[in-house]
Amino acid sequence: MVTVVNPTLEPLGPGLVTIQDEVREAFGWSLEADLESAQGLLAAAGSAAKRDGSGEGVALAAALDGGVGRLRELFSGERPVAVLGAAVAVEDLLALPEDCLLVAADGSVGVISELPEELRERAWQRLLLVVSDGDGGEALKGAIERRIPFALHAHGDNTGEWALLLAELAGNCELMLLTHQCPTTIEGMHNPGGFTDGDRAACLLAALGVNHSRLSLVGFRSDRIGRWTGATDPIIKMQKLQWMDEVLRRLTTVGRR
Repeated sequence: MVTVVNPTLEPLGPGLVTIQDEVREAFGWSLEADLESAQGLLAAAGSAAKRDGSGEGVALAAALDGGVGRLRELFSGERPVAVLGAAVAVEDLLALPEDCLLVAADGSVGVISELPEELRERAWQRLLLVVSDGDGGEALKGAIERRIPFALHAHGDNTGEWALLLAELAGNCELMLLTHQCPTTIEGMHNPGGFTDGDRAACLLAALGVNHSRLSLVGFRSDRIGRWTGATDPIIKMQKLQWMDEVLRRLTTVGRR
């Protein structure tokens, strides 16, 4: 049976990880909760992947094997890459170059289903990754059905969400990364930096070697809550969006050195 271990995915700069400590302090969240959730996700994925006689277990083990190298191959080359944020609209997708690769931040993937039918399937083919902490809801179903790669994230208060999404992905995902937001190394998981699904997606792409000149952020707003955002406290969400801005500022700074 394949083990749940991948090559290390290093963040582009240390500030992209240390900001997670700043976020925890700002919101009064504990590192222990983040660590417990991460270890729980790793254990759950490992357990599912090792189930004897389970077709889903075999599929999940294969999905987790060598994920970083496989993603680097998918994003190699010079094609532009767009990260879809929670405020993305159909018009934003239509404005992108036809050869642009797509990465969706959680529920933002739902915008693809709103494209004109003649453009929809081509967009699904260009979608190479969904970065999710599990609260994208019904919008994630299209990506799961099409076996799109996922980067599934653990943080202190989403154990229920990642458990449900992992169960859906177990037999329907051909490539999966497990990510966390702890300063310690967790073998079999990755911390590319960042905080929200959107800025974490940008950090992950940078860690994979996607140059900032190829990358565009579509539907990223910090002045209002995007329509593809999961259930949330609006006051806290607006504060989170300010932290998203700070992550992206740091990423831009380190990416242009």
